Amino acid sequence: MTTVNHGMWVRDIVNEIPKSADIFRKNRIDYCCGGKISLSEAVAARGLDLEGVMAEINAIETRQEAGIQPKYLDEKGIITFIQNRYHQELMDEFQALSPYVTKLARKHGPNEPHLVRLQALYKELRNEMMIHTEEEDHVVFPMIIQYMENPSSEIGDKLQPHVSELEGEHETVGNILKELRQVTSDFTPHSNACGTYRLVYTRLEKIEKDTFDHVHLENHVLFERVRKAM
Repeated sequence: MTTVNHGMWVRDIVNEIPKSADIFRKNRIDYCCGGKISLSEAVAARGLDLEGVMAEINAIETRQEAGIQPKYLDEKGIITFIQNRYHQELMDEFQALSPYVTKLARKHGPNEPHLVRLQALYKELRNEMMIHTEEEDHVVFPMIIQYMENPSSEIGDKLQPHVSELEGEHETVGNILKELRQVTSDFTPHSNACGTYRLVYTRLEKIEKDTFDHVHLENHVLFERVRKAM
């Protein structure tokens, strides 16, 4: 069992205690692109009580979770997990959710302008992620597998800028998600919200969680392994 202390990096806490991601997300602490800072720094930036956050994390039962734990897979296994668990599910969800987002903005946007902004952010997120996952699946992931199975300076030199570019795109997606959480008041619909309103907010929050977990796995497990091998 891992006992969290104030000096641990946020991303390392999530690596050791995956369910801590829920606590960080609830408190708007970035454990993906901004996860390379200590818990004390992250908590101070949000004006939170350090001891309280540490106690909440340390109270999590850190028993081994059922199912696959991708950090224990090899690089090819991690990539397959990402594609099956995150890429395909995300594309399916975008296709299913888009009509509801459009309906919500069209019906309620004239009286609630933040829903028009929500629709714009959703479209931006969808477009970013569709291009991003396409590049990963068809260009970067095959290159990673090739490099990790047969390292060479030639492949490494080609791969490095791609990885850096993907990390930059992760940062962009993270900022979109942060604004989505702001404009939706932490994905909390008002008391008179209709069924479509509630559905959109609930599913956007699920997209946020899955995307943060997805980015964390790439940035702090897969890409770090690649860099260490270079």
